[in-house]
Amino acid sequence: MRKCLKLLLSINFGVSMKTTISVIKADVGSLAGHVKVPKELIEVCENSLSQALKEGVIKDFYIASCGDDIDLIMTHDKGEDNPAIHELAWKTFKAAAELAKRRHYYAAGQDMLAEAFSGNVRGMGPGVAEMEIVERPSEPIAVFACDKTSPSAFNLPLFKIFADPFNSAGLIIDPKLHDGFRFEVYDVEKNMRILMSCPEEIYDLLALIGMSSRYLIKRVFKKDGNLAAVVSTDKLSKIAGRYVGKDDPVAIARAQSGYPAMGEILEAFAMPQLVPGWMRGSHRGPLIPVSQRDAHPTRFDGPPRIIALGFQVSEGKLLGPVDLFDDVAFDYSRRKAIEICDYIRRHGPFEPHLLSPEELEYTTLPLVTEKLKGRFEPVGKP
Repeated sequence: MRKCLKLLLSINFGVSMKTTISVIKADVGSLAGHVKVPKELIEVCENSLSQALKEGVIKDFYIASCGDDIDLIMTHDKGEDNPAIHELAWKTFKAAAELAKRRHYYAAGQDMLAEAFSGNVRGMGPGVAEMEIVERPSEPIAVFACDKTSPSAFNLPLFKIFADPFNSAGLIIDPKLHDGFRFEVYDVEKNMRILMSCPEEIYDLLALIGMSSRYLIKRVFKKDGNLAAVVSTDKLSKIAGRYVGKDDPVAIARAQSGYPAMGEILEAFAMPQLVPGWMRGSHRGPLIPVSQRDAHPTRFDGPPRIIALGFQVSEGKLLGPVDLFDDVAFDYSRRKAIEICDYIRRHGPFEPHLLSPEELEYTTLPLVTEKLKGRFEPVGKP
């Protein structure tokens, strides 16, 4: 009898019922260079996910694009890294890539680095951010998508959101946030990870994530273990061993009621920080928070862009979205970013506009410098 009551409660009131939010992105072809996803490629993806919705594979979906990347936002009850969900994304992107190749769109199939699906899209090209949650009575989330930058673009904003009281006042005045958060940090050079707790280890955390070319924030947790945010940390150059385009990360963050407010989450992007990426993935530039309609980078193939979509998750359904950066309050950030563009572009092929040698290792520059190696000789007396 008690088991039956527990089951009835879980069905009627959502007790212990989990929802998975999967955001999977890929560049499968674009219009007029690395600028914009053609509408017909979006339609291919919509047809694929609509069929999956009818078949019960997913509960809901929304398709966004940022620059030349397609972002599949899906909800389901299958958990993270589920083969059926990942195969759905893979087949969806493959179908769009095939059309892109027939149309001769630019960089058709760029992020599809494998010939066949092997159970999980991680390591195959597409970027993945997923979180499995127990829905709260009200479950607001923000989904972020970037273009012309790398996963390290989220290091500073996530630190601000979840560890900096000058950004997130709730860390001081909200008892539900006052205990702080835990950060899962990846060392992408050694393929290792570490969990760090804030505010206790705030300086140790900064010692790592400030070196953002190597250390990336993957997840943020509440102290009770509930997931607060997740980022795609897939690095295409590490997978392919060569430059095949920038990683263009996506991220999910939960907001309100025990998590930072939506306004605190967005505030972290008001300062257009310098991030790697931009032209040929080889330059630093300001990350500009823009609306969906302005997410078509053209100047020097950029500058790097980020969009934010706000949803309410309700019984596995996505209500929304709200185009969160479509707000005049971010106009100053955008103007400041353009000023930074003008300044840093004047550096031309010099650092700090050009990335450091370590970060350029997997770009196209080594193909140029390789031919000069034989002309170097030991430094000595003339």
